[in-house]
Amino acid sequence: MFVYVILLIYNVLYNNTFLQMSLIKRFTGYSNTPALWKSNSIQELNQFNLQINKNDEPKPSFTNVHLRLGKLVEQFVFLQLEAQQSIQMIAKNLQIIQDKITIGELDCVFKYLQDYIHLEIVYKFYLYDDEFSENELDNWIGPNRKDSLRFKLDKLKNKQLPLLDHATTKEILNDLSLCHQDISSKVLFKAQLFIPKNCAGMVFEKINNECVIGYYMGMAEFKKRTNCEFYMPNKLDWLIEPHKGVEWLSLGDFMPCLALEISQSRSPLCWIKTPDGKLEKIFVVFWR
Repeated sequence: MFVYVILLIYNVLYNNTFLQMSLIKRFTGYSNTPALWKSNSIQELNQFNLQINKNDEPKPSFTNVHLRLGKLVEQFVFLQLEAQQSIQMIAKNLQIIQDKITIGELDCVFKYLQDYIHLEIVYKFYLYDDEFSENELDNWIGPNRKDSLRFKLDKLKNKQLPLLDHATTKEILNDLSLCHQDISSKVLFKAQLFIPKNCAGMVFEKINNECVIGYYMGMAEFKKRTNCEFYMPNKLDWLIEPHKGVEWLSLGDFMPCLALEISQSRSPLCWIKTPDGKLEKIFVVFWR
């Protein structure tokens, strides 16, 4: 019985340590992701630029393993904001409810120095489809082609940010001793971008080129990587920068996992380790 209790305690401590390490890696991946655009605005959307000293970066603590990626990123942003002495958090995930119906949500409202900010948080993975259109912004699409940068920009501009001016929002803000006219709306929009090999070296005019971190390819091209090893991270670990401490598979062992994803019209993110030890982060898409 005593040995059983000791083993149980060990397993709990080991699992908690593993989860904590995973959380820190995800937070680091999020934190190192650049903003999709910098000083300029896109569609009149302005980025909130918070300068954080990496030496003073807060450490996330394990809370909920069941968060979706978007909600996990929100928690990371809140953690960073609340660690700053210049910021006073007023509300997080502020639901706007009218006649018992939720019409939207403000990601957060805070005071930064002397300014009041309504911030919408976005973290995306986009692939550049050079055959989609002649407009650069229209060509960034989701891995499964179900969303796009253009769609998200339009939603932010026409729905999410204007929610601040809704009559119900004004009443809720008034209860918080705030006037909506004193609050400016901004976005924190980060993204990891992937391009086809034939676009290597291409310079994009409207977005931050530092966000381009990898390539994407179809199955035919992927199968040519015969001398490499592969790993498929889960969705939350898409945030993480590739590292060698995972269970790598040969192409033959990896293909059944990949084929299953492709057969279900899903484009998985994969890590590749080349024969010389170089690590790559790619998407394998079902539509190319």
